[in-house]
Amino acid sequence: MNDKDFEIRFIKSWPEEEIVNLYKAGGWWKQSYDKSGIKYLIDGSFAFAVVIEKKTGKAVGMGRLLSDGVSDAYIQDLVLLKEYRGKGLGKWLVEELVNYCKSRKILWICLIAEPNQDNFYKKIGFKKMKNYVPMKFED
Repeated sequence: MNDKDFEIRFIKSWPEEEIVNLYKAGGWWKQSYDKSGIKYLIDGSFAFAVVIEKKTGKAVGMGRLLSDGVSDAYIQDLVLLKEYRGKGLGKWLVEELVNYCKSRKILWICLIAEPNQDNFYKKIGFKKMKNYVPMKFED
């Protein structure tokens, strides 16, 4: 990974199609979703970061923070396009998201890892939470 080739930028807007492509790369985009909702998704985040390939100006990765801005933060929707994985960009992105929180004195930072990704997060300083179980409401 070379920071001359990539940059991480915290954004307030970005071309919808590039963000949709990143959600598709993560397997999180449903055909029923309306891409015009991307603006609200970014606006509703405490912080939204993209990894930009400088040569093309395109977003090749993203991650966002959900937080009240005071006590807790959750890292959400962390993804890199497949061809950009394994270059240290994901680690760099997580570190930038964590630093964003720490600079605002938010130290309770959590996430839910995809299966088999816990070792990636452990290397950055995350640990499994004992006595807690992630849960999701299903109607």
